[in-house]
Amino acid sequence: MGPWYLIGALLLLSARAGDSTNKIIPQQIGSSHTNAANGISGMHHHIPKNSIATNAVNNNNNKGTVLSGNGVIVAGGGSISPSSSLNTITEEPEFTEYIENVTVPAGRNIKLACSVKNLGSYKVAWMHFEQSAILTVHNHVITRNPRISVTHDKHDRHRSWYLHINNVQEEDKGRYMCQINTVTAKTQFGYLNVVVPPNIDDSLSSSDVIVRENSNISLRCKATGSPKPVIKWKRDDNSRITISKNHIVSEWEGDTLELTRISRLDMGAYLCIASNGVPPTVSKRIKVSVDFPPMLLIPHQLVGAPEGFNVTIECFTEAHPTSLNYWTRGEGPIIHDSTKYKVESSIGVPTYKTHMKLTILNVSSGDDGIYKCVAKNPRGETDGIIRLYVSYPPTTAPTGNFLTDPTRWDGAYGSDSSRSHHGSDKNKTAGPNDIYGVPGQGEELSSAAAADVATAANAIGKRLQSLALLLILFKYI
Repeated sequence: MGPWYLIGALLLLSARAGDSTNKIIPQQIGSSHTNAANGISGMHHHIPKNSIATNAVNNNNNKGTVLSGNGVIVAGGGSISPSSSLNTITEEPEFTEYIENVTVPAGRNIKLACSVKNLGSYKVAWMHFEQSAILTVHNHVITRNPRISVTHDKHDRHRSWYLHINNVQEEDKGRYMCQINTVTAKTQFGYLNVVVPPNIDDSLSSSDVIVRENSNISLRCKATGSPKPVIKWKRDDNSRITISKNHIVSEWEGDTLELTRISRLDMGAYLCIASNGVPPTVSKRIKVSVDFPPMLLIPHQLVGAPEGFNVTIECFTEAHPTSLNYWTRGEGPIIHDSTKYKVESSIGVPTYKTHMKLTILNVSSGDDGIYKCVAKNPRGETDGIIRLYVSYPPTTAPTGNFLTDPTRWDGAYGSDSSRSHHGSDKNKTAGPNDIYGVPGQGEELSSAAAADVATAANAIGKRLQSLALLLILFKYI
């Protein structure tokens, strides 16, 4: 049974309601090959053959609509012959324009137009070809889909019939057929393409992940949309992606991103980006954390500082999760901020790096020794040793006191502050080069004084030699 039996029944009801001018020529009853040839076989709606005939006979008794021998339903008085019914057709209807193919994003409203001339008493029907569903017949909506309606332009000579679909969904796409119920049905098709922007399915995609260093991971990203979205992976900071040791790329295409023997350098956020040409493009941010035990970098393991100065020692740590970092002196307790120490710590880039600094204020002889920087996290712990040496400024060997007046010297030369260093000129003033009791240019030293000066010079030389050796040791350690 073809769907046109339903159409005939509906139009028969219209005729019984008082439309005396309607005439319907459906597909020939019982001709299954005719329906198949016109692409409407297998439609959902079927009307039994005897239902149309019975209604037609009943209406004939009331001078209503009758069914002629060739399957023509005629509205009006008395019975007619096949020849008389065909003689009433002066010109068959024709399509005047093609149905336009339409592409529309999901959620929009659209209308498809079917333009016909010489329609007369024939009827126009809309069908969804892929779904084998009759949608409308003339002014009647057959489908139960509330989003579908039909209108026509009565003032248009070609009689344009419009199929309206509101809030278009992806399942609405396909071929739509406009058909005129002539003896041999006339049909034409238009295609509705529904595009859907991409949408990432979180339930089928990876979320933030934590892995051990040197393990393998696989990140998934699933997206829906029409056309099918393309998935690309990028790092949030635009750095390169290490697929494996010998395969490094700027971006990766595919639903799955697999990383082999991941390292701390691969830690960070990865973006899964889905696009299909229909805006907007969407993305999902997946954070990858790589756990590893702490490690330390110590720029200087041997540090020297002059007495009375401040000195800063430092360590660089790398750890994930972030480590607990602190300083100790030898095996002693943790060092905290005080009048003697200043403890500092700053986060580096990447964030698993930390810069530790310990400043020792007003270094004295009691501050030399071993200092330890310690880092601990759930994956392990480590420490590093820094040795601090305190150096002392050189002192002169002669006995006596250095006075604030550079021309005065007491002790070695007696207590008479007014006498000259040689005892020959009491009123002689200090020369321009006299510094801390050392005679100026042109003066001579006594043998005792010369011996004292030589001793002091020798002591200073030894101090300088020790300092030079210490500096060389710093350089090569």
